[in-house]
Amino acid sequence: MRTKPIEDVLAQSGDEQDGGTRRLRRRLGPVDLMGFGIGIVIGTGIFTLTGIEARDHAGPAVIVSFVLAGVASLLAALCYAELASSVPTAGSAYTYAYATMGEIIAWIIGWDLVLEFALGAAVVARGWSGYLAELLHLPAALFGESSTVNVGAILITVLLGAVATVGIRQSSRVTNVLVVVKVSICVFVVIAGAFFVKAANLTPFVPPARPVDDDTSGLAQPLSQALFGIEPSMFGIAGVLTAAAVVFFAYTGFEAVANLGEETRKPRRDLPLALFGTLGVSALLYVLVSFVVVGMVDYRQIDPGAPIASAFSAVGAGWASSLVSIAAVAGLTSVILVDIVAIGRIGFAMSRDRLLPPAAGAVHPRWGTPYRITIVVTAGVALLAGLVPLSSLANLVSIGTLFAFVIVSVAVPILRRTRPGMDRPFRVPFSPVLPAVSALACLYLMTNLSVETWLRFLAWLVIGLAIYLGYGRRRSRVGEREVTSSTR
Repeated sequence: MRTKPIEDVLAQSGDEQDGGTRRLRRRLGPVDLMGFGIGIVIGTGIFTLTGIEARDHAGPAVIVSFVLAGVASLLAALCYAELASSVPTAGSAYTYAYATMGEIIAWIIGWDLVLEFALGAAVVARGWSGYLAELLHLPAALFGESSTVNVGAILITVLLGAVATVGIRQSSRVTNVLVVVKVSICVFVVIAGAFFVKAANLTPFVPPARPVDDDTSGLAQPLSQALFGIEPSMFGIAGVLTAAAVVFFAYTGFEAVANLGEETRKPRRDLPLALFGTLGVSALLYVLVSFVVVGMVDYRQIDPGAPIASAFSAVGAGWASSLVSIAAVAGLTSVILVDIVAIGRIGFAMSRDRLLPPAAGAVHPRWGTPYRITIVVTAGVALLAGLVPLSSLANLVSIGTLFAFVIVSVAVPILRRTRPGMDRPFRVPFSPVLPAVSALACLYLMTNLSVETWLRFLAWLVIGLAIYLGYGRRRSRVGEREVTSSTR
């Protein structure tokens, strides 16, 4: 449970030991940070979750579900903003946990973040390959989900891994271009779709509640249902809340911005701006797109696989489906890139603390990126994306994200108590109440995930603990410092 002094965390951001191989370069401004944030948040969620949740749980009130999920995300973002502006460093939740709760908790959250971003990149890479195949009519044997080796997923992962390795500015430029493309198309979809909205499709706004058609049992049922015997329902207020728990995952990823603290020119100002700007733009687009979709088509007739494209086809504007596919490809491309960048920074922070081999976190003298860990991560993600159908494991991304949110929310009041005099450019209002509400909201959302997801998550954490006890515990920088102090 040994903790890392805040002074050490701040000092390391300018660490020049080993010939400067432990220092990242400050090259990012607020626009770059927002580009990374929007780049990872707006992905498949806006193109699929809207239709699925409107049809199965909330009806037209899926609009409210997106608002509620946005509020829950905002609570977590407030906590991230305080810690990121006060302790602008690589590693985000991992580093915050190290400074407040102890080394073993930090390792667990770091290991969890590796799972979140690596698996997220692999899942999205396979989705990218499928969208590209549909857009360009490419062979399913090489680009489809049924392929033995998904060549498209491997190629896009390797390409974006090379961009992430060569430099953070190059990654930022690519991400910003992709963000402009997909946001522009989403805005166009909203404007064009508004002309086809019918009031009749929005009535009843909250359909009457009724039981689900099929009983989900065993490992596939939500943990809350398994523990408390809660019966799932469709529509009504309960359906709106269930949809909110699902579409919350469309907002996940904004925390990747906090991993770029050491590469931001003015982190104390720009990190909070980027976090709130990312959530604001994303929430606005989600709400507007969901309004257009349920307004154009009766929620019972929505195609869950391609809700936006099918909505335009239903009103005789099928030409818009190609634009939606282009936006989807651009959106998924930026998600993969930011995922790879984020893993590199987490691995860099853990290797600098010697919980991973120090050589893995070396920074390239010219590119200024943790190139070794980025190359290793890219290879691993490419193998996963190319060889393993990951649809059944996609929920692990969500549970990993929510677990990180819980840790960050708890870290805020702990650091307030242990370091009350620390300079905080941004402060969470009404602490510790809001951080506690944030942690409880995330825990509630975690209980809506299936039992099998929880078991897989626990298995991953057990593997991580074995690595920590076998390697990191004896070699960590903080541990060595304690040993040296005790022998004097």
